[in-house]
Amino acid sequence: MAATSSPRMAVQSETYELVGILTAGTLRLYLDRFETNEPITEATIVATVGGTDIAAAPNGDGTFDVTSDALAGEGPLEIVFVITAPSGDDLLIGTLDLPKRPETLVSAPSSQPIPGLAAGADIVLAGYAVPLPYVIGGAALFVGFVLGASLRSRRAVPLALVAAVALIATTALAISHEGHDHGSASVPAPSGDAPSRLSDGSIFLPKPTQRLLDVRTIVARPEEAFKAVSLIGRVIADPNRSGLVQSINGGRILSPDDGLPMLGQRVRKGDILALVEQALSQADQTGIAEQIGAIEQEIAVAEARLERARTLAARGVSAQSQVTDAETELAGLRRRLDIFAEVRAEPETLRAPVNGVIASVNIVAGQVVGPEDTVFQIIDPDGLWVEALVYGQIDPSTLSGASASAADGTAIDLRFIGFSKALQQQATRVQFAIGDPSPDMAVGQPVQVFARNGDAVTAMVLPREAVLTGANGESLVWRHAEAERFEPRPVRTEPFDATRVIVRAGIAEGDRIVVRGSELINQVR
Repeated sequence: MAATSSPRMAVQSETYELVGILTAGTLRLYLDRFETNEPITEATIVATVGGTDIAAAPNGDGTFDVTSDALAGEGPLEIVFVITAPSGDDLLIGTLDLPKRPETLVSAPSSQPIPGLAAGADIVLAGYAVPLPYVIGGAALFVGFVLGASLRSRRAVPLALVAAVALIATTALAISHEGHDHGSASVPAPSGDAPSRLSDGSIFLPKPTQRLLDVRTIVARPEEAFKAVSLIGRVIADPNRSGLVQSINGGRILSPDDGLPMLGQRVRKGDILALVEQALSQADQTGIAEQIGAIEQEIAVAEARLERARTLAARGVSAQSQVTDAETELAGLRRRLDIFAEVRAEPETLRAPVNGVIASVNIVAGQVVGPEDTVFQIIDPDGLWVEALVYGQIDPSTLSGASASAADGTAIDLRFIGFSKALQQQATRVQFAIGDPSPDMAVGQPVQVFARNGDAVTAMVLPREAVLTGANGESLVWRHAEAERFEPRPVRTEPFDATRVIVRAGIAEGDRIVVRGSELINQVR
């Protein structure tokens, strides 16, 4: 047996939407903002039930309870709600349909129920509901009248006439079960208090479930928007605030006294990052050794010449200038020897070219690197760009404001910098500066760029999370049709920016569209 839903009422105004659900003699009230479906917790509600004013008791979770003896009655009950809240005062009037009390039916033991006909059911005749016993009695009286007339006139009643009478009586009967209306079509009613998908495709979502799923809506209104294009891009480093560390000649990596830097370590310009021991071939080493030997020989000759010059100058045989010349020659030879020694012994020092953090480390101690190898990459995390590719159908000179969306949906503000005049894979490279990069953003991270390239237009703009993809691949949104009912609406959209889309068709001004929780609503079956 299907569960029946609890008696409920829903009233709304331009400010509030109020839903009341009757459970165990208590009317629980759910008060929300009409436009956003946001619960109102700081409010005072006074309900007039059966002519008595009753202050609704707050439960602390955004619900209010009303208790009254009038709620134990039956039939329609008009209730007036006076709402006092910081967001505004309001007066709402609604009707709660209380269920009828079950009746006890007593029947004779010998009576047999008619198959397919419930006891106590009414029969619809000419649009009026007539109790079943009256219909049966009337039919019996009519048949008796016809048979009596036939006997008095001593003429047989044609069998066709009797069949016609029976057919007319049969076709006039229409059993009307409780809770069904065989008249004009209406919105299908839910069969219980649980979320369910109705026969017309809409969703019955009770207010308690809406609170649990944190459903939020906005009222669709036209606003000024710009046509945008979607581009594929990636995060790159600002060339003015980043740098690469490479060896000039190559060699074997040596660790400095403080050790090799780690990933994410912050460094300052000029800091020593690593040492590179020069790699010399055997021929170069032999040539250097020969040069050093020749210089050492020349130094010995220069020292002997300086000694003789000093001796002769002390005796007055030669001028003091010869001593000075000999000292100068000896100093030059010693300097040449030091240079050759440094080439053989002093390793190359690799220093940080800019302030920033270590983004990549491609070496270990003892590794041999070449002049073209990148040893370290340093970036400034506050200076990142986005580079996107624009193909021929889009003029990059018309691009203006832009935004981007990361893989996790994070919105990124962009500022247009410029575009290249050279093609790369038949596309033009366009670069944007990131206004405020997030700490977890990385170089090389793929992003989707939304750039404006048209004049302003007036259209409906919705958050991207409001638009879903249906089972048939069609884009749709959920319209908050009634307090506890949501309708799917197919829409046609265009990109606007990283967080919003332009809706060209499918919704009307004033529609309440779900902007949070639509994915969960779409899963209700």
